[in-house]
Amino acid sequence: MKGDDKPSPLEAEGYLTVLAELRDRIGSAQVRAAVAVNTELVRLYWQVGETLNRKVQEAGWGAKVLERLARDLKLSFPELSGFSPRNLRYMRQFAAAWPEPEIWQEALAKLSWYHHLTLLEKLETAETRLWYAKATLEHGWSRNVLVHQIVFRALERQGAAQTNFTRTLPAPQSDLAHNLLKDPYSFDFLNQGQAAHERDLERGLINHMRQFLLELGVGFAFLGNQYRLEVGGEEFFLDLLFYHVKLRCYVVLELKVTAFRPEYAGKLSILPRGGG
Repeated sequence: MKGDDKPSPLEAEGYLTVLAELRDRIGSAQVRAAVAVNTELVRLYWQVGETLNRKVQEAGWGAKVLERLARDLKLSFPELSGFSPRNLRYMRQFAAAWPEPEIWQEALAKLSWYHHLTLLEKLETAETRLWYAKATLEHGWSRNVLVHQIVFRALERQGAAQTNFTRTLPAPQSDLAHNLLKDPYSFDFLNQGQAAHERDLERGLINHMRQFLLELGVGFAFLGNQYRLEVGGEEFFLDLLFYHVKLRCYVVLELKVTAFRPEYAGKLSILPRGGG
């Protein structure tokens, strides 16, 4: 065998096999983490709904009390948006639909809140909801696929027999796992919603940088994203940094997913102004 025909050291050591194994492990760990967060979120929503249903029966709480509760929760947790009056009503429906938590926790706790809303809105009985919930988990259906299966009556087409339900967690490659990893309710629950969406926006711009630069016009040179600066002994990171070769100046872009606030401009005033 000629010397240049020998496998590279990486190939000889099984690098690609190890890489594939680590990718699988990381993907599975991400799904387990997302399921754990989602399970706590769903359990919390059920507990809130059960408490509200009990108070409606015991103390006659009505719509006005729910609206006040939503406002007070917003004051206590201003970063959360999942406790609106409408979502509180959904929590009540959720708890009423599953009065015994041990019946639904195994399957339903692993589905996103959007899946739960679909089950509540489009199905009438606990038996059909549970069948579609288990089928969703087994096959990794996204919410849109779940809606499609309900509309085209998958239960009737496949018979009333329960699914084998052999999968305890959604596969990392499934649409369900993708939903769980990007569920805005989970990000909201963890106080990470805005930052996570801004990172998605930044990644999208980086992935389409050529088109983005063409939109900006001629003369822009891209220097980097999350560009590190040290000012007064403190570290700062710029979302996107450009240099304009005709104007001979730097252009800084800070990405936000909310409406403009004056403090956003104020944060940029700390940057050094030398060099254009």
